Amino acid sequence: MNSEFSVVICGAGPAGLSAAYRAIKGGIQPLLVEGTGRIGGLARTENYKGYRFDIGGHRFFTKDARVLQLWLEILGGEWLKVNRRSRIHYRGRFLEYPIEIPDALAKLGIGESTLALLSYLKARLFPYPQEKTFEQWVVNRFGRHLYEAFFKSYTEKVWGIPCDQIHAEWAAQRIRGLSFAAALKNSFTGSSRSRTLVREFLYPPHGPGMMWEYLREKVERMGGVVRLNSPVVRVNRKGQRICSIITRQDNQLHEIQVGHFVTSMPLPDLIAQLDPPAPPQVVRSGQQLKFRAFLLVGLIVDQAEVFTDNWLYIHSPLLKVGRVQNFKNWSPAMVPDPSKTSLGMEYFCSEGDAIWSMPDGSLIELATRELCELGLVKAHKVVDGVVFRQPKAYPVYSDGYRDHIKVIQDFLASFENLHSVGRNGMHRYNNMDHSMLTAMLAVENILGANHNHWEVNTDQVYHEERESAPPAPVGPR
Repeated sequence: MNSEFSVVICGAGPAGLSAAYRAIKGGIQPLLVEGTGRIGGLARTENYKGYRFDIGGHRFFTKDARVLQLWLEILGGEWLKVNRRSRIHYRGRFLEYPIEIPDALAKLGIGESTLALLSYLKARLFPYPQEKTFEQWVVNRFGRHLYEAFFKSYTEKVWGIPCDQIHAEWAAQRIRGLSFAAALKNSFTGSSRSRTLVREFLYPPHGPGMMWEYLREKVERMGGVVRLNSPVVRVNRKGQRICSIITRQDNQLHEIQVGHFVTSMPLPDLIAQLDPPAPPQVVRSGQQLKFRAFLLVGLIVDQAEVFTDNWLYIHSPLLKVGRVQNFKNWSPAMVPDPSKTSLGMEYFCSEGDAIWSMPDGSLIELATRELCELGLVKAHKVVDGVVFRQPKAYPVYSDGYRDHIKVIQDFLASFENLHSVGRNGMHRYNNMDHSMLTAMLAVENILGANHNHWEVNTDQVYHEERESAPPAPVGPR
């Protein structure tokens, strides 16, 4: 079966849907194809017996007026404003995050606090002259004691590799502005909250999936075409131009002629599906890019209140869980029964490893046991559970990854009509607003602009700054 569209978009996550909407606003009726039966990608919301589970915990905040305008056009005044609260579980205690010196001193005790201070002073006197790794970056700003206490175990849970193999760029992007000195300064000036992290954010009442459902409906009402369960299996090119893609739907292959191809599929998948194949060095670079997977064990607890945080970071290496989300504290509408609470036990893993391959029942047992070990809930209070898996959730910033990205980026730039966008399409740990913006700029290029969307989020302080919590109309809490 053959068809033709001037703009074809692959992937119905935040980037793909934003591209489709921007195309329509520019007078183009696009085709959007999605390999699964769901929209929203990693930012989707799953529904289990009326309980909504946000796959990862997604806050809406941005500095970019164009992204904010899109959000307001889609959800209008239905937004909630949510106050952020998160803490670190460390050796049986809960410490505020971002770290607050008075709170940390009180809970760590004089002995450990003194070790932390001496370790920090040593790091200031004898810093690493070059910051190539995550470990070096953090030790220079916090000292080795706090690095090993608060950063090492959690970071290695997330990425599955030692911190001395993670590129320093990840730390510079995600926790820039945080340091022992900044926390100490805040404590003396009376500002106990770091300016680096957003203290208030927007959130759809029924989770981020509400945004993507509304956005899909608007795209289709305005003439766009959205096809789910249509994975791309081949990308055909003639020289440096994409001429068509092959999708599989209902056990049939469909060839779609394209004018422009906007894709948010993972870069290794894009390179592997090109026909004729990419040059050998590009193929090798694609094969070297790695991802971490993610799974969420949703537990329904027969208890109206469990803890007051939006989420908790679990640093103990003795527990496999990395974070615990409390969705009721994001929005009461996430839980259909106010006498119960829904929790998300988050596990970071790799596809095919022991955690990823564990049967759902065993995962629910593991999550229940670890929830009890944290002292948050008694086992008999957990009345139900469900498991959601997400492959290729986090692009890994392993040593040498930047060189591989450069090889692929240079190759893709030679195409006249290929635009790779979004987190996985650029192998960059972007937030939602950055992923959406890269897609919007790519479509604007199709319309005649000359943006370099690869520059989005490369020269900015990471956007969890206080100023980035957008002033927007919100509905009742």
